[in-house]
Amino acid sequence: MRPLRLHSVRAATPLYLPFCPSAPSPSLRSPFLPLSPPPARRSSSLRSSNPGLGRRPDPPSTRSPMSSPSPSSPPPPPTPPSAAGSAAAEAAAEKPFSVLFVCLGNICRSPAAEGVFRDLVKKRGLDSAFNIDSAGTIDYHEGNLADPRMRTAAKSRGVEITSTSRPIRAADFRDFDLILAMDKQNREDILEAFNRWKFRETLPEDAHKKVKLMCSYCKKHDESEVPDPYYGGPQGFEKVLDLLDDACESLLDSILAEKSQN
Repeated sequence: MRPLRLHSVRAATPLYLPFCPSAPSPSLRSPFLPLSPPPARRSSSLRSSNPGLGRRPDPPSTRSPMSSPSPSSPPPPPTPPSAAGSAAAEAAAEKPFSVLFVCLGNICRSPAAEGVFRDLVKKRGLDSAFNIDSAGTIDYHEGNLADPRMRTAAKSRGVEITSTSRPIRAADFRDFDLILAMDKQNREDILEAFNRWKFRETLPEDAHKKVKLMCSYCKKHDESEVPDPYYGGPQGFEKVLDLLDDACESLLDSILAEKSQN
């Protein structure tokens, strides 16, 4: 008998600017000047891209490897997906609800609102159901991290703020379901920009209805605006976080209640 020879198989080689004025000069106050395309933004959606998620594997064949299928034998019926698989497929196919928080420079209030809301959504296990972002009505701080005082105050409450500043843009009126302004001046600036952009961009006619005040969702506080804490002391940042905690919790409950009715 000839000895069996084994062949070896080789594996294949496989700027932070410390300036955010509450009342900027006219040259800075005028928002939405023509800008170079902003950097790619982050997204909170964690939807799976695996189309086979939740499907049972096909049953193993019982035929002999050398046999041929009988011409008269019908093919076996496909294996139906499990109930859990169907639910997962529906969840993956559902478009996330998109929320954009907006203040003046996008380094204090709106990134804090983004961080607080993102943390709340994560704690409820709803990451894939939401797309969360923030922006400013001016581009003065574009590309900068949030104010370190705000990041420190938020971190002491267990909230991480990692976003970078960017100005609001016309596409936001298409991409987001809700745009929340921190104060009345922010809201006016956002609506003014929409009224200009809608004549040269394809935007939803009723997109202005997406713009609301953040404090309109507060239940435990009577304030109508989230104050700019930039020129105040530490207590100003704590006050902002108190308002955002209140508003974000009510906001999430409101969105979930509306989604359950649809």
